[in-house]
Amino acid sequence: MPAGSAPTKPLDVSLIDHLAMAGWAGRDTAAVEEHIRELELLGTPRPTRTPVFYRVAASLLTTAESIQVVGGETSGEVEFVLVNLADGLWVGLGSDHTDRALERSSVALSKQLCAKVAAPTLWRFEDVAEHWDQLVLRAWAHRDGKRALYQEGSVAGILPPARLLELYEQAEGALPLGGAMFGGTIPVVHAIAPADAFEMRLDDPVLGRSLHHHYRITTLPVNA
Repeated sequence: MPAGSAPTKPLDVSLIDHLAMAGWAGRDTAAVEEHIRELELLGTPRPTRTPVFYRVAASLLTTAESIQVVGGETSGEVEFVLVNLADGLWVGLGSDHTDRALERSSVALSKQLCAKVAAPTLWRFEDVAEHWDQLVLRAWAHRDGKRALYQEGSVAGILPPARLLELYEQAEGALPLGGAMFGGTIPVVHAIAPADAFEMRLDDPVLGRSLHHHYRITTLPVNA
């Protein structure tokens, strides 16, 4: 298949009525432990098991270029997204934007509080399946007009799609048609922190193409 010629399709969020987030889904137990420690530094309790799956409202899924959050302690996390549609399994790119303050008391509620932002384009999974581990996730945080690398790593650091779907079926039942699952994230380069805007990218070096999305974060005031 010539580079860049594999088919794509738009992500129609109106077709998604089941949304799940995989957490602590790394293949490398040391890397999983690193991410757990990152969150512990922010006061987040350790998970009771790994991986763990959180259901959130499907209405949170958006391809918008701007989101609104409450309070100044939210941040994005770059992830691949699995989307199960009538014409097969597709792969997308997303950010599990999370409220870090609420996360200290409830991870599930912290995920429910923020929009889940996705790139507007999907790749057919079968087109990347054979070279899956060569895909690379990257994210940048934009603060005060400056762009800084926030996350970077191969998807080989995360459980492969087949295993995630198998574990999800064991825990919650099979991912249904119209279902989407965020696959879990990679460690940050420095520290988890808020930003004015979040930029994310999924690179396929074999087919020479990328998924990319950028969104701004507007922080709403917290009034007593």
